[in-house]
Amino acid sequence: MPLCPTLQISLMPLTKTFPLCRFYGTKVDLRKLRPMILDRIDKRAHTYPVRSMVPVAQQVLLSRNALIHGVSTLLHSIPLMVCKFCPEICIGEQGHLIQTCWGYRRRAKNRVHEWVSGGLNDILVPVEAYHLHTMFQRVITHDQRFDFDRIPAVVELCWQAGADLHDENLYSSSSNLEASDDSVHGTESLSPKDLASVANKTFDAWEALRSGVQKLLLVYPVKVCKYCSEVHVGPSGHKARLCGVFKYESWKGAHFWMKANVDDLVPPKIVWRRRPQDPPVLVNEMRGFYGRVPAVLDLCTKSGAIVPPKYNCMMKVQGLSSPINIKILQEH
Repeated sequence: MPLCPTLQISLMPLTKTFPLCRFYGTKVDLRKLRPMILDRIDKRAHTYPVRSMVPVAQQVLLSRNALIHGVSTLLHSIPLMVCKFCPEICIGEQGHLIQTCWGYRRRAKNRVHEWVSGGLNDILVPVEAYHLHTMFQRVITHDQRFDFDRIPAVVELCWQAGADLHDENLYSSSSNLEASDDSVHGTESLSPKDLASVANKTFDAWEALRSGVQKLLLVYPVKVCKYCSEVHVGPSGHKARLCGVFKYESWKGAHFWMKANVDDLVPPKIVWRRRPQDPPVLVNEMRGFYGRVPAVLDLCTKSGAIVPPKYNCMMKVQGLSSPINIKILQEH
């Protein structure tokens, strides 16, 4: 049935507004492009390490060694308590009463922590990565997971950035950190002035370490798994199926890589901080009034260090320790 003339006139502009669709077909031989792609990858390796970042990597290693030595020294004067069932820590002679313990899988949640004595690894959490032969080598497969050494991720990043490594840096794993903690002698007799000096140097080393790692991450690629704390220093993650042994078995343990940040390589380990206006033991009812700061910061401040004002918001220096009774204020 033919359309009416008015309807034909109204449809004519609509048909002219649609552009013509063109379909392009390209026949590319990937076998010819493969040598060009491999050659470009090989040439990319010659641009690393970046010369301007070599001093930064050297300074990161020096700051890391100073931080380990400083924290080990302070722990001989300031006690450290760790939870028996979760990663929570508390810096002081006794732990708090805040109910944040999630314990084991069959243990009740939000319970009071059970405190035991802690060590260096509880503050400076070890983060290890595979030590690559070259930065742009082939991806590590699952069968090759035992063919490569595991070293601290920060040390691997500095090595790829061109820093000169020594044996004490290359193999300073978690066990070696505990050994260095026991090797510091004569620190119990430090005067308050000397202890404050060590605390200031330790806090400066911690800030220099995080600042240097942040600069290196702008130039060198580092990956972290989305579902676990596995870190890989390099342009692409490895294929060792070590993730999700219990929860993500449908993925056969493969990691899901994403871009890493400073907290993935240098975990801050956040703790509850007790202020002078707070009770001797922090209670669960007033947990919203307490500050939450990195463990190194809390350790250094309790040793006499002076921290920059930018951390006052985290420490809640001028904050209240309990809610104000509004009715009492209105009566007066």
